[in-house]
Amino acid sequence: MYLPTITLILKTDVPVRENSEKLRGYIGNKFKENSILHHHAEDGKHIYMYPRVQYKIIDGTPVILGIEEGSAAIKEIYEFLVELKLGNSFYQIEEKRMIEKRQKFWYAESFQHYRILSPWVALNETNYRIYLQSSSKERIKLLNRIFAGNLLSISKSFGYVVTDQIKVKTKLSPTAISFKGMPFTGFEGEFQTNFYLPEYFGLGKSVSRGFGTIRNATNS
Repeated sequence: MYLPTITLILKTDVPVRENSEKLRGYIGNKFKENSILHHHAEDGKHIYMYPRVQYKIIDGTPVILGIEEGSAAIKEIYEFLVELKLGNSFYQIEEKRMIEKRQKFWYAESFQHYRILSPWVALNETNYRIYLQSSSKERIKLLNRIFAGNLLSISKSFGYVVTDQIKVKTKLSPTAISFKGMPFTGFEGEFQTNFYLPEYFGLGKSVSRGFGTIRNATNS
């Protein structure tokens, strides 16, 4: 299947120092009436689905990815974005670039190579304990299985039926990250899989906040 996406790139007067969670909070509070932008229902409860709007800070540049109905949400707010207030910092938006595409999302006959631009948050409390108690080879197998599970879960969210085995080869290193003031272990590096994924797609936990952002490196 093809996924309709919009990638909104915001050029600010100076590089953004804050993280993508601050960007998500600013946009979500500014446009509270549109739940797809902040992933909370009217009663305040979290909407449990693969986020159709994802926020990234890549090398100091704010990037917002909209998928399916998230694309329409980005179009609605585009003209109203003139500045960003992230924490105690103000940024003037000097240029906005909106890239609209239909991107591949399906099983691939050959391995596709991807780079992880922001740490992939793979481990919950249970599999983190398993990870710590495992050998190096077992850790790689565990992370490969979790990656494949991420792809299966996302496929289900978009109604895409995976009929072939998803294969994953990872080359990752652990890195310490902070989320909501709590320490976590994320993973940096690259991976290969027999699956086409959109540019700036997020994998793993907290993708709406920019974690697990990937880019295709097959032809680079």
